[in-house]
Amino acid sequence: MTQIRVNGISLEYESRGEGEAMLLIMGLGAQMTAWPDEFINELVARGFRVIWFDNRDSGLSSKINVPVPSVPRQIASQLAGRKTKAPYVIADMAADTIALLDALQVDRAHLVGVSMGAMIAQTMAFAHPERVRSLASIMSNTGDKRHGLADVRILRRLNMLMDPSPDQAVEGQVTLFNLIGGPLVDDDEVRRSATLAFERDFDRSGVDRQLAAVIASPDRTERLGDITAPTLVIHGLSDSLVSYSGGIATAKAIPGARLLMFPDMGHDLPRSLWPEMIDAIIVNSQRNT
Repeated sequence: MTQIRVNGISLEYESRGEGEAMLLIMGLGAQMTAWPDEFINELVARGFRVIWFDNRDSGLSSKINVPVPSVPRQIASQLAGRKTKAPYVIADMAADTIALLDALQVDRAHLVGVSMGAMIAQTMAFAHPERVRSLASIMSNTGDKRHGLADVRILRRLNMLMDPSPDQAVEGQVTLFNLIGGPLVDDDEVRRSATLAFERDFDRSGVDRQLAAVIASPDRTERLGDITAPTLVIHGLSDSLVSYSGGIATAKAIPGARLLMFPDMGHDLPRSLWPEMIDAIIVNSQRNT
């Protein structure tokens, strides 16, 4: 892994393979290590140069040391329809990612974003269409508060799981994914991923700021209509953190978007669905080429 200075911050990234660039963008509070090696290697085997990285305020990238309300207070504000103060918004994270492509001398890339990462990818696709070859938006929404909302019961329990103590961190992640994931969650796999992440960086303060960025960002629905890149929207019907209505709304908002929904997928990337998911991403990347 390598650090690079872009947009006034440092981003930790890794690159593997040759061919057209495919940029993987992870979600809220997740580190780049949340992308499974086997998933990345399959994309490399399909002929892509795969690039993945830590967003600002996660992993080994820069932490933006600005106080914001805690996750429980932000969730309470969101439920009440109140605005949350944020030191940056999704558009700033999209600018980071464009700057990363600039620094790596990548003119155009295929984008694959998960949850908050898909919000970043969507923003890149309408704000910088000349830089985006294709877009895969996974388990995300449009920013319209009427679609893609979390189950209120999930949000209340989420409060207790987002700021774990070190001795409870790994099992807390298992509890979390059994809460937001679908029926295919593998507890042992979650433990391995969580152990790797927490040994690498246990500072969870960035989650508060990333969540503030999501809440403070405007509705993207109208701008999604400007996206010209071939787009694939993937969502799980068992997603209780971002309701599948968010995926439907996203696909409706983006011209020509294709929608792929999995009944047994929640807010996770189940291993058994990777072959179909990767095939769909590859097919989408080849549209209009």
